[in-house]
Amino acid sequence: MSVTSRDIVVVGGGPAGTTTALALAHAAPGLARRVVVLEKARYPREKPCAGALGGRGDALLGDLGVTIDVPSAHVDGISFHGARGAAEASPGRIGRVVRRVEFDYALARAAASRGIEVRDGVGVERLHDDDGAIVVATTAGELAARVVVGCDGVGSVVRKSMGLGAGELRAQVIEVDTEPVPGDRDRALLHFDSADRRIAGYAWDFPTVVDGRALVCRGLYHLKTPRDASRDGPDLGALLAERLRGLGIDPARCQNKRYAERGFEPAARLAQGRRMLVGEAAGIDPVTGEGIAQAIEFGVLAGRFLARTLGNGREGPGELEGWQHVVAASRLARDLRLRVRLMGLFYGPWRAEVEAFLAETPAALFVGCQHFAAQPRDWARVGEVAGHAVARVTAARIAALLAR
Repeated sequence: MSVTSRDIVVVGGGPAGTTTALALAHAAPGLARRVVVLEKARYPREKPCAGALGGRGDALLGDLGVTIDVPSAHVDGISFHGARGAAEASPGRIGRVVRRVEFDYALARAAASRGIEVRDGVGVERLHDDDGAIVVATTAGELAARVVVGCDGVGSVVRKSMGLGAGELRAQVIEVDTEPVPGDRDRALLHFDSADRRIAGYAWDFPTVVDGRALVCRGLYHLKTPRDASRDGPDLGALLAERLRGLGIDPARCQNKRYAERGFEPAARLAQGRRMLVGEAAGIDPVTGEGIAQAIEFGVLAGRFLARTLGNGREGPGELEGWQHVVAASRLARDLRLRVRLMGLFYGPWRAEVEAFLAETPAALFVGCQHFAAQPRDWARVGEVAGHAVARVTAARIAALLAR
């Protein structure tokens, strides 16, 4: 069997993989025809995902000269409901909800229009090193690559070829699309509900547009950490059915979509030899499971890194180790490290206190909205949030001392 050669093989044609190729071509146009993106499914392909895309993602694509115009439900804010109260914030347009079946296809077409080869219907089966290259065995033959970029999500073949496990922070997710019901709240907001203690996570209701119809995507997000490994998780199907019945929706008339997500782990390896991981193959926000804008940001970082590395002719076996340092020093990694720390609070013994804090401090949601949208920070509100957080922690410590 003949082996085709490519300088860069990107495995996975979702937002991370396609943006990696777009950013590479934008930074070094001469490299555009030296990269191929492999997507195992045929576009347009269904991809279960709640679809929330923060303004940061669209802004990053805009910096590459890319605009993705697909049916969207525009979002102006966030509401939160917990066991200790509720709050909402609506600073104006912060993002939109898209359908991945449409968004990913449009992004792939944008890449193809830049001279990037995108092959759909080509699955990657295994990888092995061979005389200074990586041989990528696919369902359509073999490719010899100088660099392989793993953007292939939770079940990443590239990650497995690096000898890495599934990761310690894994989430199980279930969702359905339904008609709106009378009890629904403001359609311009993303609604989160963490009141159900049976899940380490939350329920959500997001506006969505399916075949031109204004529907609601509803689901449950449950995070499993290493300490939960020996315990069975909740029956998300049963819990979602219970929630739907409470809204007056017949679960039997809904199509459940299940999927898994991988959380970012700051110390995890992201590069080995001529392989590197990007997007959910590396890990996303474990608190909320937000992934699209983060995948895009990962891709922009990766494309620019590869443009510098390949442009300098430094793509030797150890050169991609620099990817680890690029990610660690990035705004994205700082954000993800903070979210990992918050995970310990929100899904740990402080959960009730965090819920009460969010319910009593709408400014915290406002700041979160601005971050999601990549809007300029309102430092007065940031100060208000910090002050409330310090006061609540101090009060909790005093109460603990008095209780001794």
